[in-house]
Formats: sequence, C-alpha cells, structure tokens
Amino acid sequence: MSEHQHGADCGCGHDHEHEQEEHVFIVTNDEGEEREMVMVYTFESEGNVYAVLLDRQDPEQDGVIFRIEEENDEAFLVGIDDDAEWDRVTAIYEEIARTENEQ
Repeated sequence: MSEHQHGADCGCGHDHEHEQEEHVFIVTNDEGEEREMVMVYTFESEGNVYAVLLDRQDPEQDGVIFRIEEENDEAFLVGIDDDAEWDRVTAIYEEIARTENEQ
C-alpha cells in the first residue's frame, strides 16, 4: 500500500491530537489472530464509503481497507472480495496518500 504517515500534521483531514476519539476495531485475520486496528482515514468511491485501518501495535505496517456498510442505523466493516473493487479502491487510496505526502 502506501507509506503515508499519519500524525497531528499529516494533512489527511483527521484530528490525530485527540487519542480518546480513536475508532478502534478488533479485526481477525485469516489465521485467526486478533489485532487492534485504528481507523485513520475514510474516503468514498462509486457510492460506497471505505475505511483505512492501521494496526495499533505496529502502525508502520501497511493499512487495510474495508468497505463500510450500514444496516438498521448500524455501521460495520466488510472485507473487499471483488478483485476489481479492490484494485479500484487501493489505487484511489494510494493516489490520495501520494498527493498528501507531496504537500
């Protein structure tokens, strides 16, 4: 993914100064390991909203992108299985990160 560094002055539009406002999720990988992931960025594409999460214990690792879906006023994260959708959203996020890193 990208090498976008998130911090108080990263320019991604999120206020990183307020740690108590972190959106933390427990995500289980394919091997059954649970990781605390922090939502650091959201963006929209083709009518869907996507969230970029970083591992709370290893923020230098590449982020993971999930689609945010809503049902009965509740939002939840959904993995992206469609290759075309994955290619599209990773390209969008990489361009966003590249643009922000140039500023």
